[in-house]
Amino acid sequence: MAHVPVLLAEIVTQLQPVDDALYVDATFGRGGVAKALLEAAGCRVIAIDRDPAAHPAAASLAEQFASRFQFVQARFGGMDKVLASLDVEHVDGGIIFDLGVSSPQLDDAGRGFSFRRDGPLDMRMGGCGQSAADIVNATDESALAEILRTFGEERHSRRIARAIVADRPFARTVELADVVRSAVPGRQETIDPATRTFQALRIAVNDELGELRAALHSAEQLLIEGAILAVVAFHSLEDRLVKRFMVERSNRAPRAHRHVPPAGTPFEPTFRLSRTRAIRPGQAELHRNPRARSARLRAAVRTAAPVNTAVA
Repeated sequence: MAHVPVLLAEIVTQLQPVDDALYVDATFGRGGVAKALLEAAGCRVIAIDRDPAAHPAAASLAEQFASRFQFVQARFGGMDKVLASLDVEHVDGGIIFDLGVSSPQLDDAGRGFSFRRDGPLDMRMGGCGQSAADIVNATDESALAEILRTFGEERHSRRIARAIVADRPFARTVELADVVRSAVPGRQETIDPATRTFQALRIAVNDELGELRAALHSAEQLLIEGAILAVVAFHSLEDRLVKRFMVERSNRAPRAHRHVPPAGTPFEPTFRLSRTRAIRPGQAELHRNPRARSARLRAAVRTAAPVNTAVA
């Protein structure tokens, strides 16, 4: 059974694919979004993904849609350089980021993303750099607790870090998950106590927030007037980052007080929000796929304003 991305119909509706326009699927995965765009209109799609496991799906779409589809294995944080290497200066259709880990990646025990499946403690999207095992086995207790607190929003970060350091080294996912569970008091939460620790390690291993920041800035530079930026996020750290970027770039950031002038130099908005609130999955989709419960889709339309480099 083919993997169906979360909020797929809503993504297509927000991107409004039209003939001959260029769309960038910056997180290709198994190709569900790219395929939906190519089927919705006679558009072109450039897909990016760092995961080598994306190649079979990319090859299938390349065969099916020929000159309208192109795939590049790369990190989406370097999207501007990827497109420059293809002689693409601007994107007139839209850019989509479908963040996080897909169900096929979670379900593949050999990737090490899941605390419910026994596998090597890896978590690398692209197969290079530090693995999760490298981090938990070599990071000092204080720095490890900070990773868990910052990237996992884990309130028991110090207790868990202490337990990890006491029992390391770790090589397998279930070994680490069991230690984390034993370190969390009470265990009255509805989610598995290992959830936040595994999230934190995955984000740290793949520099996911750094990649996202770079990618949002690249999108602002690449999109032309009327083109659309759409982002699906699955946890609060990503969603807050995306929301803050879109709100700031649309010049809708709230003032500290209505009688106090805004800080900094006013700038012309580079985006217009498609809607003020995020789009969430409906009950039918949640019934089909409970993993969709945390998904949030936000979209914004690029204005004609030039990029303001003074805005962080």
